[in-house]
Amino acid sequence: AAVVMAFDEVGQADTRQRKIDICKRAYDLLVGEGFPPEDIIFDPNIFAVATGIEEHDRYGLDFLEAVKEIKAQCPHAKTSGGLSNLSFSFRGNETVRRAMHSVFLYHAIPAGLDMAIVNAGQLDVYDQIDPTLRDACEDVILARQSDATERLIDLAESYKGKSVADEKAAEEWRGWPVERRLEHALVKGIDAYVVDDTEEARAARAANGGRPIEVIEGPLMDGMNVVGDLFGSGKMFLPQVVKSARVMKKAVAHLIPFIEAEKDLLPEEERKAKGKIIMATVKGDVHDIGKNIVGVVLQCNGYDVIDLGVMVPWPTILASANDNKADMIGLSGLITPSLDEMVTVAEEMQRAGFTMPLLIGGATTSKVHTALRIDPAYEGPVIHVLDASRAVGVASKLLSDTQRDDYVAEVADEYIHVRDARAGRSQSVLLSIDEARANFYDAFLSDKPAPPDQPGVHVFNDWSLEHLRTFIDWTPFFRAWELHGNYPGILTDDVVGETATQLFADANAMLDRIIAEKWLTARGVAGLWPCARDGDDVTIHLADTEEHVRLPFLRQQVKKSRDRANMCLADFIDPNGDWIGGFAVGIH
Repeated sequence: AAVVMAFDEVGQADTRQRKIDICKRAYDLLVGEGFPPEDIIFDPNIFAVATGIEEHDRYGLDFLEAVKEIKAQCPHAKTSGGLSNLSFSFRGNETVRRAMHSVFLYHAIPAGLDMAIVNAGQLDVYDQIDPTLRDACEDVILARQSDATERLIDLAESYKGKSVADEKAAEEWRGWPVERRLEHALVKGIDAYVVDDTEEARAARAANGGRPIEVIEGPLMDGMNVVGDLFGSGKMFLPQVVKSARVMKKAVAHLIPFIEAEKDLLPEEERKAKGKIIMATVKGDVHDIGKNIVGVVLQCNGYDVIDLGVMVPWPTILASANDNKADMIGLSGLITPSLDEMVTVAEEMQRAGFTMPLLIGGATTSKVHTALRIDPAYEGPVIHVLDASRAVGVASKLLSDTQRDDYVAEVADEYIHVRDARAGRSQSVLLSIDEARANFYDAFLSDKPAPPDQPGVHVFNDWSLEHLRTFIDWTPFFRAWELHGNYPGILTDDVVGETATQLFADANAMLDRIIAEKWLTARGVAGLWPCARDGDDVTIHLADTEEHVRLPFLRQQVKKSRDRANMCLADFIDPNGDWIGGFAVGIH
């Protein structure tokens, strides 16, 4: 016998018709050469479903329909397929994968599937599958509902860890000491028991004369430190960290009333704030759990914290610091663009004449970035705070009459050492501007395109969001969530595939709502104008006026190797007359 995969010169058969056509073509070739048809086993390719990609929605149904037709057009031939591919989107969720395989075979065998590559010991009896899960699997495999993928992904969360082995493990972790249970819940993003476990930890400490804040500073911070270490080593991904943060937020919310009640019992003298701190997640970033934890820890240790929330622009931060006569400012951020915004805040503090300490914290921040980018922008003390557990010690030193100067000097010396270590790296050799201009790029302007058919300005109002959706480049989206890889390959990546697939499904569900409910309006304006090059500038000739608009462009001045030119965008414009375009878009 011979197994024949459904491939041709174009590639793998990915649709119903291509599966049928390729298998029929192979059948005719083999039988025509005298190969026994009963020894032919076709594998028409089982692909992953529920990936969140619309083109994949029919992969299961296409296979079933193709098998039926192949059996009809290729008498005596057999069919087979590798079943594990089908449920690839749900790696790590054994319950859902077993259900999908059983449901698929339930429909594939009557369609004509003769054999399959599958672990027979990991198949469930069709009638014994949870009806809710079984129906959701059938909706996906048979493409019965447009939102089948989203519903199965949501449902799958409730079946995680439901295998026999995992159920046993789940029972075991519930029997661990409460500190370990809290850490486990944070790392796994499980919020089902976190309030009960937090209360158990609080009550145990209270019975021994302890304080509620000790639960935050102890097991909860220990758990978040594990999350931070896993994230830093690439073993956890940003969406999972966000889930962990939500668990932490739930635990802290339970403790807040106890912490406030404890403060009310303190003598008036002890209630007096040790210092006033402005805290904010910078503009462009909506993540606040780290900032919130630091705020709670500082408040519990006698500091007055004014939390400005998330997405806070620098004018609001500076104004609040002035209005509240703050002793220091704390900035937080989780995503990479936050780093540049922190530099902006530091620059504006310097411009406004601030001298108070600036604290920097968050998952993407580091001592190196703080030393290289933020500290040089501000003459006041700039301190990178590694995690929430260090915040009280840092604040205490900065507000201490006896420790402040030595501590600030110590940190400044560390930053100088970091900068010195980075200095002295090879610097590029720069040409003079005249030398660079002499080495201009010859853009072969004799081959320039014809003039536009419709020059001038064109306005586009209320462009279709559904149409724009088809042009989304998803790769930067995943990178913004710290998931590195190119779309669509990232969805099946061995390391981040499962997380990326879940994130992709969530994003598309939100896009569906944005479009259906018309949250946003897309507008654009474009212009095409006659122009000419003038040195490194381009002059635009406006048709309805004698005035010209001059656009200056920069020229590369780094010394190039061999025959490479020092380019300028103006090099691509004909000095004897050419055309230039511009556009602006907005969505709000």
